[in-house]
Order: sequence, then C-alpha cells, then structure tokens
Amino acid sequence: MVEIIRMGGLELHFMQSREGTGAEIDLFEMTVQPQARMPVPHYHESWDETVYGLSGTVTFTVDGADVPLGPGESLFIRRGVVHGFRNDGPGVARCLCLLSPGALGPAYFREIAALLTEQPPDRAAMEEVMRRYGLVPVMAA
Repeated sequence: MVEIIRMGGLELHFMQSREGTGAEIDLFEMTVQPQARMPVPHYHESWDETVYGLSGTVTFTVDGADVPLGPGESLFIRRGVVHGFRNDGPGVARCLCLLSPGALGPAYFREIAALLTEQPPDRAAMEEVMRRYGLVPVMAA
C-alpha cells in the first residue's frame, strides 16, 4: 500500500520503506509544486540517494552546483555530499527517489510534515528531527 505524505509544496508517495525491505531501500515518488523547494540543504552520513526524473524539471544543488533533472535523467548523490532541490519552473515536477540502504522510512517525513503546519515552522525542531534521523542540516553562510 502506498502512503502519501504532503509537506507544503511537496508530496511523497512512499512505495517501499526500510520497514518492509529489511532496511535495504526506501523508494518514493516525489511531486514538487512550482516554486517549491526543500526547506534545509543537508547531507546524509549513512546512505546514498539516487533520483530519476519523471516529469517537469527539478533543479538539485549538489555540492554547490545546480543540476537540472528532467524526464529520463538520473542523478546519484553520494553520502556526505550537501544537496537540496527546488522547482523553478511554471509546472509540477515529479521524480523517483531511492535511498540505499533504507534509512528513513515515512516516519521522518511525517514528523517534518507536522512541523511544517506551524507558521512559521520551528527551524530548531526541524533540525533536531533531521539529526535524529541521520540528516545533517547545512545552514547557508
């Protein structure tokens, strides 16, 4: 069963999670609304991320360089590399995200989604959740 998690301008459709794969992978489809972005650039200490473009264009910033990802294109983000993403386009963009090994599951995203309902969101609480799940936030200089 697919679990859908909405977080501001992002929507995740979780297809596989660490709980069901013996912590081998997390797999989810991400929909990014126009002008939406990830709230905090970060890196992962213990897993890699592979992203495959399905529709529209999501621009990833990986190690300081912008990498537009369109349909049929893929991007590998090695653990330890700072990254973020945004949708600069006028239309919705979708991509498939694979985390290996599986480390997050939907629980992390549920907690972040709950924090994003507060206005303004509690940045310190978001950073605490990120660190607890193995994401290391990197604040802009």
